[in-house]
Amino acid sequence: MKIAIAQFNPTIGDISNNAQQILQAARQAAKEEVRLLLTPELSLCGYPPRDLLFYPGFVDSLFQQLQELAKQLPPGLTALVGTVEPNPDANARGQKPLFNSVALLDEGKIQKIFHKRLLPTYDVFDEDRYFEPGYQSNYFSLHAIKIGVTICEDLWNDEQFWGKRSYQVNPIEDLVNLGVDLIVNLSASPYSVGKQKVREAMLRHGVSRYQKPILYVNQVGANDDLIFDGNSVGLNCSGEVVCRTKGFESDLVIVEFAEERGDLLPASSAPLPKTEEEEIFSALVLGVKDYARKCGFSKVILGLSGGIDSSLVAAIATEAMGAENVLGVLMPSPYSSEHSITDAVELINNLGINSHKLPIQEAMEAYDRILEPLFAGTEFGVAEENIQSRIRGNLLMAIANKFGYLLLSTGNKSEMAVGYCTLYGDMNGGLAVIADVPKTLVYAISRWLNRGLAKGEALRNREIIPDNIINKPPSAELKPGQLDRDSLPPYEILDDILYRIINQHQSEPEIVQSGHAPAVVNKVMTLIARAEFKRRQAPPGLKITDRAFGTGWRMPIASRWLSKSRG
Repeated sequence: MKIAIAQFNPTIGDISNNAQQILQAARQAAKEEVRLLLTPELSLCGYPPRDLLFYPGFVDSLFQQLQELAKQLPPGLTALVGTVEPNPDANARGQKPLFNSVALLDEGKIQKIFHKRLLPTYDVFDEDRYFEPGYQSNYFSLHAIKIGVTICEDLWNDEQFWGKRSYQVNPIEDLVNLGVDLIVNLSASPYSVGKQKVREAMLRHGVSRYQKPILYVNQVGANDDLIFDGNSVGLNCSGEVVCRTKGFESDLVIVEFAEERGDLLPASSAPLPKTEEEEIFSALVLGVKDYARKCGFSKVILGLSGGIDSSLVAAIATEAMGAENVLGVLMPSPYSSEHSITDAVELINNLGINSHKLPIQEAMEAYDRILEPLFAGTEFGVAEENIQSRIRGNLLMAIANKFGYLLLSTGNKSEMAVGYCTLYGDMNGGLAVIADVPKTLVYAISRWLNRGLAKGEALRNREIIPDNIINKPPSAELKPGQLDRDSLPPYEILDDILYRIINQHQSEPEIVQSGHAPAVVNKVMTLIARAEFKRRQAPPGLKITDRAFGTGWRMPIASRWLSKSRG
């Protein structure tokens, strides 16, 4: 029996167009005599729909479109489609109003509905807000093959693999006990660095433990701050990968289940990225492309300072949007070094993007005159430095508003963590492209780009980021001779401390014990706490790690824990 994995890129709430993508995949699969089509979790509405689920009309539209889709499927093809199902016991028993479900479509009708059993409520997930968990094992028979159906998190509760059980039930174990021949999993699993290796290791462990082949289909595309990498995969009873879809793009892969062997046969398998830098770059390109497309933007704008951060964002934008759709704006001040301007111009020439130069000295002088009565007798300080950033932010927003461009913010995670960013200045924008990329990783990706390893046409086999931008000491250039290291520890030290605080939740004594100076650790923890109000006002930032400043970061603003924490 042939089974097709339809890995596609839904737009949240665009129910009719999502259905058309499913139908297109179904028709393509039918030409190859496929019997069963698999689609991702909530494929009909896109994941995560969040509070759209509170609108009854949204849920009604899903049901109506699901019925229509069932009628339009090619004869002889069965499809599993992710959808939302109302819970009839919600009012009577006080349960949640909806189920996260999969519909079995066959012979022009909705034949069965299966409900997700395990509902994640950690990191970016908040499914308990909307859904009631399913309480029954999900399976059906096709061609005398008993197929177990699981939805995303249902797969992630193997206590042997994780060393703990996060939920009372293990849906995979329950299905094996019911004697299924094949397990399928419909997922919308967000991307983070290295996650595919973890997924495949987990799947391999499950196959080895239960001796049942698994087909895992994942959503691809970016929705707001979340990126979905696809990388759908199938493993046979020996734990071997028999098929894998392409990462970060839509794909359709057909694999055969041999009934006599009770196993999956080898099919096409796309390779995984060779390096972490390649993987992250591909994710960020997809993030920019989809955010712009799904929000209705065809062109983007960003400020170019001649620094490493804006240079990398410009390269990502060029790959995502095409050079003709990127505008880089140079806004030198009296404190800008000459090489910053020449470096930015060289970058512009390398990328082939559009550019414009807007010196800001006159605007700075106008602010000085206006504020002179209030600022008289005080020393030049942070307030005056930030005015420069806010002038630039206003100029960029003006251009973006005038021409309908998407403004890309260029700050990195290290800066966002410690507050080295200016509200209503360099934090302006509709999307923060590298807000989850630490400074040291910004350099690593930039060096990777310059080795000519980018896959896309826009950046292949060309010098991208001028060496001087990579090699010069980082500086905001808001006053004469200013360098980041004047007020921050070296980024190698800072990023390690930040990782320990943000990702590993270590206390100050634990971080000091690892070898960091107590005064430095205390300063960093204080800066993180003080900058929370800034992060709350930042544009959405593309998530590439397990602990990003965004949907999954739920820290209080008015708090003294981090700044006072001692153990």
